[in-house]
Amino acid sequence: MPAVFVGHGNPMNALATNAYTQSWAAIGKAMPRPKAILSISAHWYAPGTAVTAMMTPRTIHDFGGFPPELYRVEYPAPGNPALARRVQGLLSSVRVDLDQGWGLDHGTWSVLAHMFPEADVPVVQLRIDETQPGPFHLELGQKLGPLREEGVLVLGSGNLVHNLHTYAWGRQAALPFEWAVRFEAEARELISRDQDEVLAAYETMGREAMLSVPTPEHFLPLLYVLGLRRSGDAVSFPIEGVDGGSVSMLCVQLGGN
Repeated sequence: MPAVFVGHGNPMNALATNAYTQSWAAIGKAMPRPKAILSISAHWYAPGTAVTAMMTPRTIHDFGGFPPELYRVEYPAPGNPALARRVQGLLSSVRVDLDQGWGLDHGTWSVLAHMFPEADVPVVQLRIDETQPGPFHLELGQKLGPLREEGVLVLGSGNLVHNLHTYAWGRQAALPFEWAVRFEAEARELISRDQDEVLAAYETMGREAMLSVPTPEHFLPLLYVLGLRRSGDAVSFPIEGVDGGSVSMLCVQLGGN
């Protein structure tokens, strides 16, 4: 299976037909059908590592101020407790709780609603431990590598650049900030040259990195996906764009080309 990091952007993308959502759908159609999906979403970010282990995960509407129709969206994909236990085993060097209370947040279902609209592929979510630095998350991704050979799609969902303080909330399209463009370009170059450890230490990369990643939760899912890199994997960027001036919609795909 390929491994994919998606910039999910605005929750309204769940309902939208635009260049981003059409590309998500195309990615889903182009890959082999997964046996299951392990999603690492920016929106499950709390102390400790955990994995959802229920049979029927709920659809979480973890946002406010959006139109009523967005709160009516349900993504009734089944869970996969066996995959949850497999993840727990692969990450045996750390404590991984089997969670019965979370479900699928919008970082997961807003993308999967386009990639796999029938909601018929089992989905498990991994909680991002907010107490740990970038290299920890890259290492966990490396340990999840066998899942690719087992037919599991590992999906990271966040945004490479995510600064809502500078986001243009108006209706007019905003040009990308220069610092956002520079950091995205530097990150793409590092990914292309297999220098994932440099990205994992993003805090040392200067002003553009600090503006682009003011908080880490949307950036860290990328590190899990990069950790799954295999020798000879083709690296592609099937989706590009910056929304609102300061949210990168870049998609990074390993393999599957």
